[in-house]
Amino acid sequence: MSKPPNDFEKAASESQGSLASEFIGFLKQNKKFWLLPLIIVMLLLAGLLILSSTAAAPFIYTLF
Repeated sequence: MSKPPNDFEKAASESQGSLASEFIGFLKQNKKFWLLPLIIVMLLLAGLLILSSTAAAPFIYTLF
């Protein structure tokens, strides 16, 4: 006879969300919406750094 699953086993068997959905859930639950612009700016800067080391660099410099 098997025991009924406890809360830990129930949580482990549920499907896991993506990193983005987990982060959005964190923002909603903790009411930390002020973090969103900071994250967006950091992602844009990271994208710019990545593109500056590729063949797209000459095209990026013409934008500035």
